[in-house]
Amino acid sequence: MAQDHVAEFRGDLKEFHEMTGKFYRQEIGVPEYKSFSGGFGSYAQRGAQRSMLRLRLTGGEIDQDQMKFIADSVRKYGIGRVHLTTCQSVQLHDLTEKTVCGLIEEAFEHGIITRGGGGDFPRNVMCSPLSGVEEGECFDVMPYVREAADYALGLIKKVKLPRKLKICFENGVTNDTHATFRDLGFIAAPDGTFTVYAAGGLGNNPKLGVKLAEGAAPSQILYYIKSMVDVFTEYGEYKNRARSRTRYLQDTLGADGIRKAFAEKLEANLAAGGMDVAPEASVCAKAGDGEICDRRVIKQKQPGLYAVAYHPYGGNVAPDFFEKLYETVGGMEGVKARLTPEEGMYLINLTAKEAEKVLAVTADGAQTLFEQSVACIGASTCQVGIGRSQELLAACIERVKKENFADGVLPKIHISGCPSSCSAHQIGAIGMRGGKKPTADGPKFSFMVYENGSEAFGEERFGTDLANMLEEDIPEFLAVLGREIADKGMTYEQFRRECPERLREIAQRFA
Repeated sequence: MAQDHVAEFRGDLKEFHEMTGKFYRQEIGVPEYKSFSGGFGSYAQRGAQRSMLRLRLTGGEIDQDQMKFIADSVRKYGIGRVHLTTCQSVQLHDLTEKTVCGLIEEAFEHGIITRGGGGDFPRNVMCSPLSGVEEGECFDVMPYVREAADYALGLIKKVKLPRKLKICFENGVTNDTHATFRDLGFIAAPDGTFTVYAAGGLGNNPKLGVKLAEGAAPSQILYYIKSMVDVFTEYGEYKNRARSRTRYLQDTLGADGIRKAFAEKLEANLAAGGMDVAPEASVCAKAGDGEICDRRVIKQKQPGLYAVAYHPYGGNVAPDFFEKLYETVGGMEGVKARLTPEEGMYLINLTAKEAEKVLAVTADGAQTLFEQSVACIGASTCQVGIGRSQELLAACIERVKKENFADGVLPKIHISGCPSSCSAHQIGAIGMRGGKKPTADGPKFSFMVYENGSEAFGEERFGTDLANMLEEDIPEFLAVLGREIADKGMTYEQFRRECPERLREIAQRFA
């Protein structure tokens, strides 16, 4: 991270302290505070008694110094809730005024600027979590992520966007970051270039992205980012916030209109020049020895080195997790954490012996695909949430564990508390969106259940409605569905493919 950003944004913290003080003294209300504090990566939680702080972590990477900072902060301030987000950030919850103001200052000393973590700004730039170490990748995109993130931070005081702008990079293996349907996505190609998509997104009126370019030179990524920003600021909606995301450009300009506008901006920016990048590759020269085999261990492309996967339930790690993790990996050469877009993490650059130690300290996580399910923070915390996502996921995991299903009988599910799709429920094999449903006893919490969504390259699609179920009935629906699939000796994927009508019949029993 360029140090000039630290100097640039540190001065803003005085105003953050002042506004946060006014909020806690009840001199300003939730809406006014939200419109201000979001730009600093902080929001008041539901009830307006506590705050959360989102740590902006480029590409989801946490080095050992940052790991120690998080561990020390949790202990220093007695933080009881730590959440890994779907935008590859760490959220610290239930913070007092003193705590949030202290943390936001102290984070600067460890390369963590929370500015733009929320609000109408370029958000945390996302990256394939195993970029640089994954076998079969086209090339390591993390160096370009860092360049993009540095540039995006520099836009915060220079450009007024209609709303947030999410940028991501994929290494060409999977579509974890949803590069084909983000505001701007770069996908590594086998020839060493990028394929670029834009103007996509989930939430209300979701849209797949528009392909803008193939064969884009990696050295020119900043021209592409600036050109998309230029298109967004010229053609984006500034008055109606409900339509102030890049995906609505598809309604106003059409796909061809977006391509034309983008091409014009790109041509002008390339002619102006001065924005080429040549980042140094991130090379881990560490030598590995020994072998290890475990379902959570991934062999890296570097000989003798491994990554360990960890998925805490609902993305919620124990308060002392980072302390235990740092005690385990602190001092291990080249070892870093990489957050995933599905509330998990990898520890990379481990020898076999080191991987054994990391497996032990991460043993409390998901054991099956279903237990890797994703849930947003939910209405118990979020000001705009409707459904209690985390509570529902916990109830579902507890119920399904009693059945002892084989791995794969139930898929990973995605639970969002509202239409914003923070869990990406619209692309889940089974997705759920919170709301309320009328009953004879009055309105009750419910979730609209979707099925057959996909994020996979070439198979991108949004799920279709399955049924609107009461929150209290969903755990049993999954148990009944799982028993049917298990009795047939199938996985969920096989069952959905071969028995789609039976899936709907089961769902309708709980509608």
